[in-house]
Amino acid sequence: MANFYRKKLYNPEVKEAFKISRSKIDLFVECPRCFYLDRRLGVSRPAGFPFNLNSAVDLLLKKEFDIHRAQKTPHPLMESYGIEAVPFQHEKMNEWRQNFIGVEAFFEPANLVVSGAIDDIWQNSEKELLVVDYKATSKDSEVNLDAEWQEGYKRQMEIYQWLLRQNGFKVSDTGYFVYANGRRDKEAFDGKLEFNITLIPYVGSDDWIEDTLFKIKECLNSNEIPKPSAKCEYCKYVGEYNKAMK
Repeated sequence: MANFYRKKLYNPEVKEAFKISRSKIDLFVECPRCFYLDRRLGVSRPAGFPFNLNSAVDLLLKKEFDIHRAQKTPHPLMESYGIEAVPFQHEKMNEWRQNFIGVEAFFEPANLVVSGAIDDIWQNSEKELLVVDYKATSKDSEVNLDAEWQEGYKRQMEIYQWLLRQNGFKVSDTGYFVYANGRRDKEAFDGKLEFNITLIPYVGSDDWIEDTLFKIKECLNSNEIPKPSAKCEYCKYVGEYNKAMK
């Protein structure tokens, strides 16, 4: 992978493969215009604030599951949900988890290197890999995957499944979201935040990914800025701003 083209912006005249992350694929699905501005012209959406509490939950969950990975034992969460699996052991596990590295696959038909940093992988009794993603929130109702904005979570998991398959692994269509929900029913904070942990299965399909990669390549090669998505709040804001400033 060292010889692949890794410069931030896409240049149609460069023949080497262009690297695109899981998050940029999701950006294209959300809004082709925002994607084009980002990858072709270098104009990115405003950066969001870091979710430090979510990152802390993510890190602690990884440490917890790594204990069972080293011992080759199932985590109690797996046992409580009747899942016959153990955390997957692999020499590249730490690399696959690193942002800006992750799991990589070269999609030769579109000359793209696709990458994504994964939270965890389990292996079931049939030797299939199970993609696992950690999520954190805090709300009174039960956690689920029913909101429209959570469609991105599902695409995220499907891209990870596709990446592992491209690397030659046998991957189950079923993945799991380990959802940590911060409790609000305690009488006092007392310097600690407690969580209820829920395991949500999701049956993914990566059928859409390769067609999307072809569309991404076509978009990048075009010299015309795409139309904005009708649902893109960023493009709506820019449009209203331009109207107001005339």
